[in-house]
Amino acid sequence: MLDLPHTRFSRWVDLRLTQIGEITSWLWLLLLAVIVLNVVMRYAFGEGRIEFEELQWHIYATGFLIGLSFANVQDAHVRVDVVRARLPATVQAWIEWYGILLLLLPFVVLVLIYSLPFIEYSFVTSEVSEAPGGLPYRWLIKAVLPIGFLLLPLSALARLSRVAKFLFGSLPAEKTS
Repeated sequence: MLDLPHTRFSRWVDLRLTQIGEITSWLWLLLLAVIVLNVVMRYAFGEGRIEFEELQWHIYATGFLIGLSFANVQDAHVRVDVVRARLPATVQAWIEWYGILLLLLPFVVLVLIYSLPFIEYSFVTSEVSEAPGGLPYRWLIKAVLPIGFLLLPLSALARLSRVAKFLFGSLPAEKTS
């Protein structure tokens, strides 16, 4: 793992996103409870509920989308470490720099641009689940998409500031003590 120096900005963002991630982690316990409840109702009482199945998907999607930024802050995201770990720290930092600038941030911008009309259409048409007894307000779960993808560039910019400090030395706005 690349040991990057922190900046004032990265400390602030990382702290906030870690707090959000820790709060969001409780969703996994809620998801487990809904799954167990659904399984018990289906197999013990012969009463499956589509609402619980859809609620599972919604909780999972929310946890995943909000958790993206937390995984980025913790540097716990997927990457090809077999190759990367053998490279010198400077090369790793340059890969991180270009990966964030050329891959992650443009992808985030595209998701944000295309998710807003997606949500708006869902809201305007009062979209509901197609399944009988499914959940209403489909736009609500779709609105989690831009929330998650607004947090992700924050974590990416914090990481980018750390990489910049590693590659280029102290940032101009930062006072050294």
